[in-house]
Amino acid sequence: MDTFEKKKEIIKYFLRSNSLISPDLISDFEDNQLVDDVYSSLESDPGIEYIQKLIEKNKKKEALIDGGEIGINNGKSQISKRNILEKEDSFSEEKDNLQYAQSVSDKNKNRSGFIVKKSFDLIPQKRSVEHFVSYFSSRYKQLESLLRKRKELENILSIARLKAKKDRETVAIIGLVRGKDITKNGNLIVTIEDLTGEIKVLINKNNKDLFEIANDLVEDEIVGVLGTNGDNILFSNNIIQPDIPLDKEFKKYDKDDYIVFLSDIHAGSKYFLKDDLKKFLSWLKQETGTERQREIAKKVTHVFIAGDIVDGVGIYPNQEDELELLDIYEQYEEAAELISQIPKHIPVIICPGNHDAVRLSEPQPVLSKKYAKSLYDIENVTMVSNPAVINICSDESFSGFDILMYHGYSFDYYVANVDSLRLSGGYDRADLIMKFLLKRRHLAPAYTSTLFIPEENCDALVIEDIPDFFITGHIHKTAVSNYRNVTMICGSCWQSTTSFQVKVGHHPEPSRVPVVNLKTRKVTILNFESEEENKEKDAGNDKETNPVPGDELK
Repeated sequence: MDTFEKKKEIIKYFLRSNSLISPDLISDFEDNQLVDDVYSSLESDPGIEYIQKLIEKNKKKEALIDGGEIGINNGKSQISKRNILEKEDSFSEEKDNLQYAQSVSDKNKNRSGFIVKKSFDLIPQKRSVEHFVSYFSSRYKQLESLLRKRKELENILSIARLKAKKDRETVAIIGLVRGKDITKNGNLIVTIEDLTGEIKVLINKNNKDLFEIANDLVEDEIVGVLGTNGDNILFSNNIIQPDIPLDKEFKKYDKDDYIVFLSDIHAGSKYFLKDDLKKFLSWLKQETGTERQREIAKKVTHVFIAGDIVDGVGIYPNQEDELELLDIYEQYEEAAELISQIPKHIPVIICPGNHDAVRLSEPQPVLSKKYAKSLYDIENVTMVSNPAVINICSDESFSGFDILMYHGYSFDYYVANVDSLRLSGGYDRADLIMKFLLKRRHLAPAYTSTLFIPEENCDALVIEDIPDFFITGHIHKTAVSNYRNVTMICGSCWQSTTSFQVKVGHHPEPSRVPVVNLKTRKVTILNFESEEENKEKDAGNDKETNPVPGDELK
């Protein structure tokens, strides 16, 4: 390993030790022997103070060690040991979270009837332009591999080879959508790019079905295109998306068990519907409800909570005027006091959302132990990232159900920018947004639809493995549907309408709880809303939906 690579490993060591290291300190390592000595010591994990002594000995500079501060007193080089969470981007806390995520991601560890198959976190490091290039290349390759499985795309050409062809013939390419334009004649021009170049693709307005598909394309999604090549242009007759295969199995369990989906609790808000949530908890403890409803509660095996456990602080302008609890610690304590009432034999799996005290960039790590310690203290609670994949009910004879959890922060972008979604109901049709993302096999295919952390080796938001259940929240309105044997469920909320929601066009439908029978895959919506004009007595009005194979909302 050369000196440069050794310096990189030294920097990583300090990060893993919850410490920041100034680039100036490493650049001052002009003595290659010093670099070799420090690097050689890393294997035994000697600690920062030992390395400090090495630096003192070799560089012969006065060292300043004061409490948590360790440095070289040369005016510019220093190592500072501090909790970066105080400045909103925690290295030390994310390291703890990373270790936790790795521990729960062990596929051979079945905890109380579930396995965390994917829970993401990234090692803190400085991101450069190269990281973004690698990230998009990785995303391209992940989705390209899915598209290459489609029969229609068996004979793929690179764009560079396509542009070199002289004879007209039917060809196929795979590429990233760079942009769309309408011609004077009303046809659509889509610019497609792969790793070798880019080309214009023309979609004729008279091909209405294809034009509708093309009109819904968003920048940065990866598609396959079939058509006839022209002079530096491709005349398209088909657009292929990664999509869910038609032969996706519609799994059913042999036991009459139920799972419950919640989201958007928003503890700490003045609009927090605590009494409604208490009614739900009372039902789950089999204290209230009809005989049928109590029988369902008795058979609940898992509870999933898809983000926004608290209302947070500083999430939107003037939010403080709508908060009952201004302290983030108190918000999590209030949430924990309620969640702790879920019977201890029922595992509770929680992912964060955009209101929670973690970074907004996705994948979001597990909830911070610093702020949500009261939740970590609950014995039946497991934290996962956003997104995450959890498998339940697997055994030697059954592969179980894979549940994809995603809070849904990217939904806002697609409601605002995709005409077909906006005109079909927008925020009132979360199921259509979820179907839109499943077809693209990505939770945020457009670059600007969410903040993200660029990882070199993979894109955590690609839906590589097809889930049995796709559960989200964020929109505050329940939706249940089926798309190609994937049951799509958007959770409700436990917060009445805020002024901010009115501004952005949300139409909350609070205190609804989707409950799934794993034997039939039927979904029952229980209503715990306490407002007089909408409620029914006890556990409330309930209704059943039955997303059987083949059923899907148009």
